[in-house]
Amino acid sequence: MKVSDTIEAFIKEMLENSEGPLELQRNELAGYFRCAPSQINYVLSTRFSMDRGYLIESQKGGGGYIRIICINMDKNDYILRQIERVGQEVGLQEAIQIIRSLADRGIVDNTARLIMESAVQNDALMIPSSSIRDAIRASVLRSMLVTLVKK
Repeated sequence: MKVSDTIEAFIKEMLENSEGPLELQRNELAGYFRCAPSQINYVLSTRFSMDRGYLIESQKGGGGYIRIICINMDKNDYILRQIERVGQEVGLQEAIQIIRSLADRGIVDNTARLIMESAVQNDALMIPSSSIRDAIRASVLRSMLVTLVKK
């Protein structure tokens, strides 16, 4: 497991156990994971963004902190944000992250997650050109997400 994945899982577990917003010290977290504070920034900006249902507040300086707030969205609002996130092209890793976020929020079960992930794999799309493959992957993923909204 990559350091970024480990940090993400750690923060998500802390969020689940918190009774509201989670406050962290960037330097303490970096020390805990033995990484640069920029690695923490990367995880926060890529995995805890608004389109993923999180709000990040931070205060820099000696007593600085990072506050992570999980935004309560209903299922359809969350799926619609993910459709926007897909855009006209989506890479494999981004598609997998979107699908896993649906499972994390209980929108799809593990079986549906596995089926969706297999449908967006490079092997399933069998297109040699990466830009065309990413456009087809986006179309397939959007179609699955629209089906979830209709459900």
